Amino acid sequence: MRPDFDPLDDPPWAMQLVVRAEKAGPPAHGAVCEAAAAAVVRLLTDPRAVEPDGEWRAAVHAWESRRIRKVTRRARGVRWPEAQALPGVTVEHAGAQVRAFPPAPVSDVPPQLAKLQVAGLDLAEAERPPPPPEAPYAAIALNPDVAMTTGKAAAQCGHAAQLLLRQGKKKHVAAWLDAGARVHLTRDVPWRTCVKEAAVAVRDGGFTEVPPGTMTAIAWIVR
Repeated sequence: MRPDFDPLDDPPWAMQLVVRAEKAGPPAHGAVCEAAAAAVVRLLTDPRAVEPDGEWRAAVHAWESRRIRKVTRRARGVRWPEAQALPGVTVEHAGAQVRAFPPAPVSDVPPQLAKLQVAGLDLAEAERPPPPPEAPYAAIALNPDVAMTTGKAAAQCGHAAQLLLRQGKKKHVAAWLDAGARVHLTRDVPWRTCVKEAAVAVRDGGFTEVPPGTMTAIAWIVR
């Protein structure tokens, strides 16, 4: 048996995230990260993923029983409406558009998504990132000592939001969802302070960009 073989992750599954990144006027790095996190939460709380007879429920359960991998892809031009035509949930936020798709085996990605580029999505931060929204909201912080592309960071923010949804205090999560599941990428608070506040932490599997076990992102609910 391979030393890295995990029977609970065979076959591997992933949630696909597609970012609209046109050449003219691309979105900001932080906006993409926030939109990705929100899209993950909205898909996981969508009736199609929650209701007993929901068409996504079995897929979500199968995926969450494995490693919660996420693959971030970019689309521009005609590729974006092609992706939009597939079942999923789109979030538009601060100039960014991200669509989350129901998880599936990595070998069974629809051709409209499989053709989209994975590597190389690295966007600039906005000159003036927006202030935090009205509470309650999910605060997410990325580890400043870990270099990540926008695609990688968006996936990590998605992981953080998902862990917060599943592991946060129920009453705080309920209030967050009732308020619209707003997400804010924290940039101006020291990392050590954020770690003390964090309710959940993401430790990367090490498949891309960073060593396995690296703490990439943390999250908590601001009330």
